[in-house]
Amino acid sequence: MPEVCLTFDNGPDPDATPGVLDVLARRRVPAVFFPIGTKLRNAAARGCAERAWAEGHALGNHTLNHGAPLGRRGAAEAVAEIAGAEALLAPLRRPSPPTDAAPSPAWGRAERLFRPNGGGGAIGPHLLNRAAAAHLVAGGYTVVLWTAVPGDFRDPEGWPGTALAMLEAATGTAVLVLHDLPNGAMRHLDRFLGAALDAGHGFGATPPEACLPIRRGTPSPGLPHYLAD
Repeated sequence: MPEVCLTFDNGPDPDATPGVLDVLARRRVPAVFFPIGTKLRNAAARGCAERAWAEGHALGNHTLNHGAPLGRRGAAEAVAEIAGAEALLAPLRRPSPPTDAAPSPAWGRAERLFRPNGGGGAIGPHLLNRAAAAHLVAGGYTVVLWTAVPGDFRDPEGWPGTALAMLEAATGTAVLVLHDLPNGAMRHLDRFLGAALDAGHGFGATPPEACLPIRRGTPSPGLPHYLAD
């Protein structure tokens, strides 16, 4: 069965993220969280991100405001979206050992992670522009894309079945994107993880190279496929 790199976008949210972290701790599943930068200005939301890090999960940059994909923005605006979020996120990545709430440190804790906004999960040349890519390379970032977006943000009740089907159809490691948002979808996270584990899927995998167009500041040959200009 395919291994899974579990990721959460668009949080943290004080009404959703604590429950997600409770489930991950109970199931002993590590994850990578990609917060929206502006949400970290809220003390309660920032506390959720601090808890995620303390419990062994990884934290990545998902832009300052989310908004339009960076490939559809000007050079200066795209760079500001990355840099502004990083300024809020970097202090949360303290070099302290994780607690016992996760089985092992999640993949990515030792890397400066960035995930572009796909506009509903689409992958293509709208993800980045050349200025954003140059900034990410210069900053030593690892850019993390995805292979499975079951749409929990638009289908809060039906997404677990969609996600399980996506995992079953995967031919290699799956990078699964969920969202720690207060729309009720995460009420089904424990059920989904239980079903996935029972089916033989393992969690905590490293994303495949095809999902890492930049790795620690080194561009892959596939990077131009994600550049708008």
